[in-house]
Amino acid sequence: MSFTILNRHMSRKAIVIGASSGIGRELAKILGREGYEVGLVARRLELLHELQKEMPTKTWVEPSDVTDLDRARQSLQFLLQKMGSVDLIVVNAGFFSNNQDFVWEKERQTIEVNVLGFAAMAHTAMAYFLQEGKGHLVGISSVSGIRGERNTPSYSASKAFVSTFLEALQAKVYAEKRAISITDIQPGWVDTAMAVDQDVFWMAPRDVAAQQMYTAIERKKAHAYVTGRWRLIAWVLKLLPRWIYVRLF
Repeated sequence: MSFTILNRHMSRKAIVIGASSGIGRELAKILGREGYEVGLVARRLELLHELQKEMPTKTWVEPSDVTDLDRARQSLQFLLQKMGSVDLIVVNAGFFSNNQDFVWEKERQTIEVNVLGFAAMAHTAMAYFLQEGKGHLVGISSVSGIRGERNTPSYSASKAFVSTFLEALQAKVYAEKRAISITDIQPGWVDTAMAVDQDVFWMAPRDVAAQQMYTAIERKKAHAYVTGRWRLIAWVLKLLPRWIYVRLF
């Protein structure tokens, strides 16, 4: 599908996929406060309309379920046409469930959202930026993607997929000398619905996490941990031999 650019404005424009709640919602609000016109994308339309009322800048609302791959891609393409020239696309849609009992339905849903859904949205965004010759793609991964976790095997594997996918795109734009930035953000635990009933430490408030994400985006960093202190945990996790790791985690 060809992207038709309807108009161009001096103000910056962004799209947040997964904007209805959690850090996606907080990040959309920050972008609005910083002057971005924002496209809000998520499955729950009523929550998008609630957020739209809080936004200080012009917004667009586009309902989309990323597990319906073809329709989700078409919805994003349609939104890009409506908005005109978009500078930034954040792919934040994700699914998490503690799966200690190893229930297949939870594994399947995780893969559908975090792998297939993410790839469909990131590919559509990247195709747009490649056509435009510029842009900034941001993917929200997780520190869980660093190593496999016993109670969330598909979640940790899916977030490893996100980071690896983004790293490959970074290599692509570098090799092709494209004016496109790719940012991989790996949050630790954030105070969202995903963290309910989880025995966790270093829980970051949503506004703090979203502000650090915004800072990384504005600096066009290739990679960022959120909050920054998770860098230490990541370093330790990467160094642990497998035989020790599987006994601890």
